[in-house]
Amino acid sequence: MNRMLTEFYKAFQEKNAEKMISFYHEEVEFSDPAFGTLKANEAKAMWKMLCQNAKDFQLEYHVLEENTENGKAKWEANYIFSKTGRKVHNKISAEFWFKDGKIIKHIDDFNLHDWAKQAMGFKGFLLGGTSFFRKKLQQSTRKLLENYMQKNKIF
Repeated sequence: MNRMLTEFYKAFQEKNAEKMISFYHEEVEFSDPAFGTLKANEAKAMWKMLCQNAKDFQLEYHVLEENTENGKAKWEANYIFSKTGRKVHNKISAEFWFKDGKIIKHIDDFNLHDWAKQAMGFKGFLLGGTSFFRKKLQQSTRKLLENYMQKNKIF
């Protein structure tokens, strides 16, 4: 158990979504500022979509703590945001809870306004800190995920 998060992030560095989601419990719940809350197959499909579409992707991580019940990590991702072609350096804090030796709950948190400024430039600077922006972004990412799941027959 005490190396699960290290293996999870190693797989992420390799953009190996199948290995990443092998650490997820069947009933996993994931949440972050960009996607909101995703359950089970939605969360698994998100990693497949992100790994498949990642451009100029680099990841560094530090597992801060991990035991049989929960864990914490910090990770940083550098990539090109595909919608705008802009470079993003995102700093994320992650919390995990485990059940039956797998990740049952995963929460990633980051400063959405900082992300928006990098990913969307001036528009992100103006709107990125608003609840309106968060809601619109989550609607947009959900639609992308739904389309991805339909196209790849993930149910």
